[in-house]
Amino acid sequence: MNKNYLSKWAKAAGVRAAKTMAQTAIATIGTTAAMSEVNWVMVASTAGLAGVISLLTSIAGLPELK
Repeated sequence: MNKNYLSKWAKAAGVRAAKTMAQTAIATIGTTAAMSEVNWVMVASTAGLAGVISLLTSIAGLPELK
């Protein structure tokens, strides 16, 4: 792996992980009836875990780099 590929991979994987985290947070927030009932710790932990899983999945390859 050269430095250029690693840089492109890190950027693409980071963008993908950020999008996944945002989508997960929105879905988790959407399960409550009112904003005052949102369990923010659960939202943050669920979104963080989704981001980690996204990064680990990206190790298998990113189609946008091919």
